[in-house]
Amino acid sequence: MGDFEKMSLFKRFGRPFAAFGAAAATACGTAPAAAPQSASPAMWKVADHDTTVYLFGTIHLLPKETKWRSPVFDKAAASADALVIETNIDESNPGATIGELFKLAMSPGLPPIADRVKPEKRAALQTAIAKSGVPAPALDKLETWAAAFLLLGGQFKDLGLDPGSGVETVLKKQFVASGKPVDQLETNAEQLGFFDRLSEASQREFLEGVLEDPATAKGQFGKMIASWSKGDVKGIADSFNADMGGTPELMDALISQRNANWAKWVKGRLDQPGTVMVAVGAGHLAGDKSLQSLLERQGVKVTRVQ
Repeated sequence: MGDFEKMSLFKRFGRPFAAFGAAAATACGTAPAAAPQSASPAMWKVADHDTTVYLFGTIHLLPKETKWRSPVFDKAAASADALVIETNIDESNPGATIGELFKLAMSPGLPPIADRVKPEKRAALQTAIAKSGVPAPALDKLETWAAAFLLLGGQFKDLGLDPGSGVETVLKKQFVASGKPVDQLETNAEQLGFFDRLSEASQREFLEGVLEDPATAKGQFGKMIASWSKGDVKGIADSFNADMGGTPELMDALISQRNANWAKWVKGRLDQPGTVMVAVGAGHLAGDKSLQSLLERQGVKVTRVQ
């Protein structure tokens, strides 16, 4: 999503958005633990006689100067005719994505935003609102998921995340500079729609998650980057499964449904000759609900290449 794609709730929701929610990352510098100097995030290949599809798990936002490229990855990216990402956000015009959010997010008769969190979370909410610069009366008019999105920017800043250092941002610049197309698996509106359709209970859980203590979130996010950068898929899966295990509605909406759609796309793409790099949040490529697992269950051979 942009993936517009767990834990107490920045722990449970904010951190994962950097790994599988591209649209949430549009709101974004003491950085968490940086990736090692020689990183090798996991990558897989799906291929037939005239088509190759690389599947690369990303972190949508990263601390500045995080090293994640490798010779294997660079060779694969250079060979690709096109890049496909979750959703194609125009970083030069983030207002377009925010506009899509507001189309879905405005509803009459909503309770004040402070009434949508537990009493013990209200002080943290007020701190987050002040940090965001968004007036509380404006948040009062938004559905809960959308209000949480607008507050995420403060958490991303606390984590030291740089919008210009995210994997998709870097790859988009590379492919555009090479005259290669950048396509998407979902539109901005489609990705945001997964959140818009969540029950109010799950939306409120998401909102409370955005209020996670920054110091705690920073340590947890650093561990996630470490797992990702060394290709520890089990570590990523364990983290996401632990975080999402108590929220099946979110797991279904943000992982299962979307992976099913993407598996269909990848399988269909094998009918078209050429090489394509598919870069999606790392959470989509880990665990028993991963994109690779779905493809293999459909008889598609998936080979890990990094």
